[in-house]
Amino acid sequence: MKQLHKQSSMPISHASQLYSPKSLKHPRSLPRSITYLLKEQRLLFILVGVFIGFTFFLLQPSLSPADPRPHLFSATRASLTTDPDPAAAAATYANSNPVARNNPRYSNGVGRVPVGIGSKRRRIVVTGGAGFVGSHLVDKLIARGDDVIVVDNFFTGRKENVVHLFGNPRFELIRHDVVEPILLEVDQIYHLACPASPVHYKYNPIKTIKTNVMGTLNMLGLAKRIGARFLLTSTSEVYGDPLEHPQKETYWGHVNPIGVRSCYDEGKRTAETLAMDYHRGAGVEVRIARIFNTYGPRMCLDDGRVVSNFVSQAIRKQPMTVYGDGKQTRSFQYVSDLVDGLVSLMEGEHVGPFNLGNPGEFTMLDLAEIVKETIDPSATIEFKPNTADDPHKRKPDISKAKEFLNWEPKVSLREGLPRMVDDFRNRILNEDEGKGN
Repeated sequence: MKQLHKQSSMPISHASQLYSPKSLKHPRSLPRSITYLLKEQRLLFILVGVFIGFTFFLLQPSLSPADPRPHLFSATRASLTTDPDPAAAAATYANSNPVARNNPRYSNGVGRVPVGIGSKRRRIVVTGGAGFVGSHLVDKLIARGDDVIVVDNFFTGRKENVVHLFGNPRFELIRHDVVEPILLEVDQIYHLACPASPVHYKYNPIKTIKTNVMGTLNMLGLAKRIGARFLLTSTSEVYGDPLEHPQKETYWGHVNPIGVRSCYDEGKRTAETLAMDYHRGAGVEVRIARIFNTYGPRMCLDDGRVVSNFVSQAIRKQPMTVYGDGKQTRSFQYVSDLVDGLVSLMEGEHVGPFNLGNPGEFTMLDLAEIVKETIDPSATIEFKPNTADDPHKRKPDISKAKEFLNWEPKVSLREGLPRMVDDFRNRILNEDEGKGN
């Protein structure tokens, strides 16, 4: 017993050394990690895997998908490697590649363009997009494949103008007043929000000038934050009652700053100032369009503008109202021509301003006669006193738009007016049926 007690009292560490299985079985064994690799040919499989991976990365350029636009890139990439003048080759690549042209990262021709980036669908916001012009612009943008967000407070816009787009996955409608800021992520901003007819902008002149100033500030601020291109729809009213005829973009105008139309005239002039200051001071890409009288389907039936007034009155068998002696002149462009001009301006490289209008000039009496021929030869004319600050002449010089935008109107008044009359006749008929007439 004593002997057993002595053995059991032996230090544990010493005992473990005497009876350790490792020390008995593998006195000179390799580390366990190396032993694991050597068993079952694991090392061979690892080496084969490394070789396959290395081979794949070497051959990757030849295995990548074919460029969907080889006509844009093949020649220019070759020129970058063979052209003795690298700077000229880089410039050629940047000019021929739309991605490089629009992205400073590729402006020097350096950098790999990800496959498919040039065909990326654009995301566009149109303020006032439920209005007359805005809804036609939205139709064009949707038709060419863009995602469009319409922002409208429905003061003059109507859901009926865009209801045909409800359910389209590329269309979104937000009820919002641009006087309040809004946060969006878009590539382009078409800023159309503002009442454009005298009846509407005189109804609340303070709100009108807020829309022109605060609304434009908010949308320019958004463009600055997200790097979007911004197009301002200004107006021929910035020329006031012009002393120059026809009006060129270099003409500074003859505007009454305290008149009843000043909320719109001076508001748009201020909006142009803001756009140019954001362009010069903050680097925002801006475009400015000065829109002349436009007509077409979806105009408000009683908005006070001469074409809609004459057409509505003639359809309703009412006398056509001519203010003053009827010898004041206007130029009328069809809405599809204007929309084409706006898109050309946005996609172009020139800031503007650009006159967008039809240089065909008509007196109010001429227009009344054309409306009579189109709708009712027996229609009569009623003369009333002219309104304050009403311009006597208005005709755009569009030579600048022809040269830099390759744009000019295509639809004549006699061709476009019947299209508008059909739309007005249907809406007036439905309106009368709703009243029980």
